[in-house]
Amino acid sequence: MRAHGGDEREERAEHAELAEARVGMVRRMDEGGVVLSSRLAEVFLDVPRHRFVPVFYRRDGERFLPCRRADGDTGQWTARVYADDSLITEVDGLHAEDAGERAVTGVPTSSSTAPSLMADMLDALDAGPGARVLEVGTGTGYNTALLCRLAGAGNVVTVDVSERLTAAARKRLDGLGLSPVVETADGAAGAPGHAPFDRIIATCSVRRVPAAWTDQCAVGGIMVVPLKGTLAGGVLARLTKLADGTAAGHLLHTPAAFMPLLSGPRPVPPPAGAEGGRSRETPLSGSVLDDWTFSFFAQLHLGPVVEREYRRAADGTRTTVLYDPADGSRARVTDHGDGRAGAAVSAAGPRDLWAVVERAHRRWRELNRPRREWFTVRVTPRGQTVSYTSPDGRTHTWEL
Repeated sequence: MRAHGGDEREERAEHAELAEARVGMVRRMDEGGVVLSSRLAEVFLDVPRHRFVPVFYRRDGERFLPCRRADGDTGQWTARVYADDSLITEVDGLHAEDAGERAVTGVPTSSSTAPSLMADMLDALDAGPGARVLEVGTGTGYNTALLCRLAGAGNVVTVDVSERLTAAARKRLDGLGLSPVVETADGAAGAPGHAPFDRIIATCSVRRVPAAWTDQCAVGGIMVVPLKGTLAGGVLARLTKLADGTAAGHLLHTPAAFMPLLSGPRPVPPPAGAEGGRSRETPLSGSVLDDWTFSFFAQLHLGPVVEREYRRAADGTRTTVLYDPADGSRARVTDHGDGRAGAAVSAAGPRDLWAVVERAHRRWRELNRPRREWFTVRVTPRGQTVSYTSPDGRTHTWEL
């Protein structure tokens, strides 16, 4: 039996180890080029991330294994918690804390965002003391705690569709003496009972900015919103609410692949097979959609509902499938492999979706591969657009 004094020494050593890990995380973020003001550094040092992610999943091939401090190597667990990485906390609705010891398979449905990305978003949000803040996507509650330190807990409202997540976050926030409003609700509707808000931030991606968010943002207020369709090119928009009800701003340089807002109908998987498709050759490999900068640009041309799947055969051959549930168009792109350039295309339906990608790629190259931060965004009741003004003064505009 251990002496009481021994327990206290262990607790002090554990506390010192976790505090040192937190300092190390902030130092690495700062050295990595994140915009980390002294105020932001202070709140990241003040809020213990490990309190919000006591258990998380680590990838093991196609499986996800629960990882907790009590599993053995506490130093490795601490290093993972305070690494500048996202931590997966839920797979197909099963939280890591409820998974026991077994490995699970499926699709991640909730996570704790990488701290450097959180810092970029919080810097863009610029939430000062007294600002009324809405957070869409409570998740673990870690970002909520940071917002509470920045704006004051009494000014923060956070919503999440998962009652399991909001209940756990509420408990952990309370454990730190923080009592923001935590509600279980469809994030697309915002929090109308608490509006207007000076700041709105989403920790989940949307294809278009929900009208409720713009409506609930005060004039002069700022929204930081991850925009993402079905392709890889997620982006962050920083928008300001104008007096005429428009929200306008620009994209940030930081790529962002947030999990989608769980609201409305789920994506429709492409049908099996491509019987009757039109076959042709293309010089463009399906891997071009792995380039996040181009993938975002391609999405603007394909439209927000086109689904993408890709897989690799045992011989290494890569196949990309695009499917538009709106009109049934489908394209299958199979790379030649064996060092040969190009791919074979099979297109079916009213549109050749890969031809759309080819045209978008040519235009992207003609515009000298414009970076994300060179685009502006405008959200009105009549439509949502992304624009790019080239050096010759021409403005190119696409619907979100």
